[in-house]
Amino acid sequence: MDAQEFFQLSAGKWFSQRTSHHLAFKQSESGKSDIIIEMLAQDDPEIIKLCEQYQIDPALAWGGARVGWNGTMEWDEEKHTGSTVMVPIADPDKPNEGKLLREVGYAEKTPVAGRYIIGSDDAMTLITEYETMYSEERIWFASNNLRLRTSILKRFGGFSMASFCSEIRMGGTQPPEKATDAAASV
Repeated sequence: MDAQEFFQLSAGKWFSQRTSHHLAFKQSESGKSDIIIEMLAQDDPEIIKLCEQYQIDPALAWGGARVGWNGTMEWDEEKHTGSTVMVPIADPDKPNEGKLLREVGYAEKTPVAGRYIIGSDDAMTLITEYETMYSEERIWFASNNLRLRTSILKRFGGFSMASFCSEIRMGGTQPPEKATDAAASV
């Protein structure tokens, strides 16, 4: 599976349940959210803008995705809403690896370019390094309509948070046949 197939398989509306472990506080919390992933074409103005922001030729992108979320976490009980555009740019020498351009980062709400790796198990690992922190997220499909995610966040030289999410597809785009077969074989 390549990045395009992975994103196409991810398209749709998802219900996500998260458990986060705040290691510094020795506490955990749960949360839930709705996630909507929409595919964007190569010529979409948001794709072009993001590529140009990182000085990357938009022709190197097959397109990308807009990811929106609306959720709550146990501790603060406030709504967490937002969206970001993601554009994977494959490494020409390693087609299952590359840069991942994001309008908004995972750990900080600023534009960030991380990297992705798709393993032989078809799981995507997203790695993002910020000035003061590091995040690593692994996403895989247990089936076409069940996605799982784990993530770690390191700040100031030590782990500060670990989380696990299960995501159930609630509707939207049906995965392409090729990606469907790959997920079904897992």
